[in-house]
Amino acid sequence: MNVQVFKQGTPPKSGFAPMLYIPNGTTDVSFYEKAFGAVELRRFGNDDDSIHVSEFMLGEAYFHLHELTPNSTARDPEATGGHTTVEIGLFVDDVHAVVAQAIAAGATLSSPVQDYDYGYRQGNIVDPFGHIWQIQQAI
Repeated sequence: MNVQVFKQGTPPKSGFAPMLYIPNGTTDVSFYEKAFGAVELRRFGNDDDSIHVSEFMLGEAYFHLHELTPNSTARDPEATGGHTTVEIGLFVDDVHAVVAQAIAAGATLSSPVQDYDYGYRQGNIVDPFGHIWQIQQAI
């Protein structure tokens, strides 16, 4: 396994850091940089140059992409026929702009941006690996 360090980051001592599963053989995870401005901090690669784990920072939050392994009890959305039990909520300053940027980077729109009477503007996209992101802001 090879390790690449792109940027230095200090992981938080506490907080929420979701692990999103990706298919084996994935070599390109630049979607998250292009769509959301995430910063890839480091990557643990396999001998075939595919990604085993990639660590990102998005604002003050960390998240990881992890390939499926034979011993994994988790599944990626593709392995479940596109189903997932988790939506990732991402608060931003301009929902329309981030949704458009995500679509340009390869996401699919699953729910258009709209304002809700509970005080949020929200739109949903599906990333190239099948994960659902709810892009939102308080209004």
